[in-house]
Amino acid sequence: MNNEHRSKPDPYRWRWAVLAVVLAAEVMDLLDATIIAIAGPSIRADLGGGTAFLQWLAAGYTLAFAVGLVTGGRLGDVFGRRRMFLAGAAGFTLMSLLCAVAPGPAWMVAFRVLQGLSGAVLIPQGLGLIKAAFPPERIGAAFGAFGPVMGLSAVCGPILAGVLVGADLFGTGWRMIFLINLPVGLAALAGAALVLPRPAERDAAPRLDLPGTALLGAAVLLLVFPLVQGRELGWPWWCWAAMIASLPAFALFQRYERRRLRAGRSTLVEPSLLAKRRFNAGLLVGLIFFAGLMGLTLILSVYLQLGLGYSPLRAGLAQAPWAFGTALGAVAAQALGARFGGRALLVGGTAVVGLGAAGLLATLAATGGTGLGTPWPLVPALLVLGAGMGASMAPYFDLVLAAVDEHEVGSASGTLTAAQQIGGAVGVAVLGTAFFSWLGTGGGFTGSLERVLWLELGLLALAGGLAFLLPARASGPAREEPEPPHGTPGAGGAPAATVTG
Repeated sequence: MNNEHRSKPDPYRWRWAVLAVVLAAEVMDLLDATIIAIAGPSIRADLGGGTAFLQWLAAGYTLAFAVGLVTGGRLGDVFGRRRMFLAGAAGFTLMSLLCAVAPGPAWMVAFRVLQGLSGAVLIPQGLGLIKAAFPPERIGAAFGAFGPVMGLSAVCGPILAGVLVGADLFGTGWRMIFLINLPVGLAALAGAALVLPRPAERDAAPRLDLPGTALLGAAVLLLVFPLVQGRELGWPWWCWAAMIASLPAFALFQRYERRRLRAGRSTLVEPSLLAKRRFNAGLLVGLIFFAGLMGLTLILSVYLQLGLGYSPLRAGLAQAPWAFGTALGAVAAQALGARFGGRALLVGGTAVVGLGAAGLLATLAATGGTGLGTPWPLVPALLVLGAGMGASMAPYFDLVLAAVDEHEVGSASGTLTAAQQIGGAVGVAVLGTAFFSWLGTGGGFTGSLERVLWLELGLLALAGGLAFLLPARASGPAREEPEPPHGTPGAGGAPAATVTG
């Protein structure tokens, strides 16, 4: 018996390789979601097209990604997270290649939409794969790396785009922002095939709820489309009508799911998630935090380029202190989290982000914007802002997902990521509309940015307050229950995962 025990493979021996593969996928997605803000004008100058093409370069990806996320997460429950991760990574890499060689505006928009759908299949699998590969005592460290990498990727997207477009490597110009995904995607595919957890066989898997998928997709589209396009279109009446119509659409989806549950049929979203206060509070915190983050990222890029006349490369490099501070905050969070707990770190990090935003306000007030011919005066505030972001995002996923059971992971991952995407769309719409409205009434670039920063401080205060609804530390049913035996069903009928080399 002892020899048999010793020969049993360690199901977590490739856990850090699993984390690396999942993070590579996250980096690809977030970079492609943010680089268009810098590279868009260069793409339009080369391929042609009007202002609508420039808008849809970003909107096509964002809409497809947001609409498909919850369904993508559920596909992992139905067909297996490993299989869906491989399919999503292959699709994302192929669409990156096709975007790089797109012959015209219509083709580019179509490939961006398909790239967003591929990302919606790929990204929700990551959190579940991490939970399957890591033992309970190590999963906090894994999720601790997850948030900061997301933050770094979001901030580094404009920097990388500026560098690649300005460098014009091998004469590729803007096309390199997509070509760079090819080695990353192929490496992620090869690594995924080798190390991702393989689920044990199970007698029955949940069925995909196709009518629920259509209802939820329509509800999300009614909400996100006007948020993404409303500002550029001048907020016509139908934008407001669509957003109002999304409310009964969500209510109809919820009613339909309850009927399926009473009938004993599979649902698109696990109903038990809605009863978890921690998860719902985490959704709100993430939605508000990412609304402020993505909105401020856009406005700062616009301010640097249009307000101060920076080139794309210079505007990207000016935000490098933000990225560097994010890395520093993430490193510090690893040591501070164990001592003070995840909630304290999340609230404290959010407060430090607020200090960074206040520092930007003070810098603008001191210089009046006229002393920013060089980005050096912005460095201290951006460093502080980044440090707070890295520290606050480090414990976020661990706190929210610690109490999610195995059979809920697919729905939880898709729903959590969808909330972040919708939050980002809301932030871009609200802060962007406020910025350009104040600019149009004679507020000036500096004055308009100052008002946006005050709005940002309000969002941060709200997110920090809601964070107190989360537990002090990441502990809950998913953390306290022992792992099920190798190859036997886990919680809710979901199988325990094994890792094969």
